[in-house]
Amino acid sequence: MSAGFLIALEGIDGSGKTTQAKLLVKWLRGRGFDAYYTYEPTRGIFGRILRSMAYKRGVDPRMEALLFAADRLQHLEHVIEPLLARGLIVVSDRYLHSSLAYQSVTTGDQGWVEELNRFARRPDLGIYLDLGASESLSRLRKRRRSRFEDEDFLEHVRRKYLEYVDEGELIKVNAEKPVAEVFSEIALIVERALKGGR
Repeated sequence: MSAGFLIALEGIDGSGKTTQAKLLVKWLRGRGFDAYYTYEPTRGIFGRILRSMAYKRGVDPRMEALLFAADRLQHLEHVIEPLLARGLIVVSDRYLHSSLAYQSVTTGDQGWVEELNRFARRPDLGIYLDLGASESLSRLRKRRRSRFEDEDFLEHVRRKYLEYVDEGELIKVNAEKPVAEVFSEIALIVERALKGGR
């Protein structure tokens, strides 16, 4: 594979994105592919600001949306695109549709958020791990909650993700199943996509 391939795993908090993304990279490497795990927000300058803002109240959602877009462009320029140019499969734990879902809800302006992110390339394959908001919070109960971890808010974000599923931009996987079952479905989707079909 010479052109590289970008896979994004999306979902609300607690849906298992990190676990599944790392399993996927291991699975791909086991099949002879050069695969790389990455994530957003990054550990770069914009990502560090965003992580610190996640636990603060009174943050302007428009400023946050701008920072997410800046973090993504930096991620693309310095990590994703160089790896794709080398022919790698890049698996990103959160990517473009996280902004399109979360920031569309926080700003109330989906059109503006999409315009803000129009320079970010679409993933070659976007997989959405679907999980209800109440189950999400149940899984997250042992850790410190960010201001994004509110049931009503997460349910709104979930519905926004499902709109992108309906539009064909993301493929939905039921994330309420056991980890191994979820991964089996993801592996099947990825295998099909790498062979040129969706």
